[in-house]
Amino acid sequence: MDIYRHDESFRKAGYHHIAGLDEAGRGPLAGPVVASAVVLPSGKRIKGLRDSKKVPEKERESLFMDILCCCLDVGVGIVDAETIDRINILNATKLAMQRAVDDLSRGADLLLIDALQLPSMDITQVSLIKGESKSASIAAASIIAKVVRDGMMRQYDLMYPEYGFAKHKGYSTREHMDKIIRHGPCSVHRKSFEKVLPLELPLGGEE
Repeated sequence: MDIYRHDESFRKAGYHHIAGLDEAGRGPLAGPVVASAVVLPSGKRIKGLRDSKKVPEKERESLFMDILCCCLDVGVGIVDAETIDRINILNATKLAMQRAVDDLSRGADLLLIDALQLPSMDITQVSLIKGESKSASIAAASIIAKVVRDGMMRQYDLMYPEYGFAKHKGYSTREHMDKIIRHGPCSVHRKSFEKVLPLELPLGGEE
């Protein structure tokens, strides 16, 4: 599938500042959810651009720089674990996306969003299921969000080296869950996630 087709069809319909939106970090047990909004120029193709989940880490970092060098605009929104616990991960994801759009320097006249709608934003929106595989701007946003979040998790690894955040990025690997059992959750763990709380409760209930 040509991931530039959707973007170009909307440009032909009269939209000139199209922002693709995607997030990284809905599923992990720790760390923030990070969203990005990216506006790509018409006619520009970035070699190798695709869904961030299908891109090896070193290539993602290279694509990250390629996107920053050629995009017309980019915004990033971050919502931390404490807020995720308070408002739930779906609402936190939408909030991160809203913050990413607000972070754009020129705004947008159309949002192409991976599988979500943002009712609080008064901008024309199109929700695309598996949008990162269908839209170049969404794919670019997925790369930006993933690289930013991974960088944050490496910083958390320096703060909390006992959890191995640099390796698993907060996802629910067996190693990560074993670390939670051993050390208990830290400040960047999502206490509202069921895989964290059941591991936490016995620690506080032991006689």
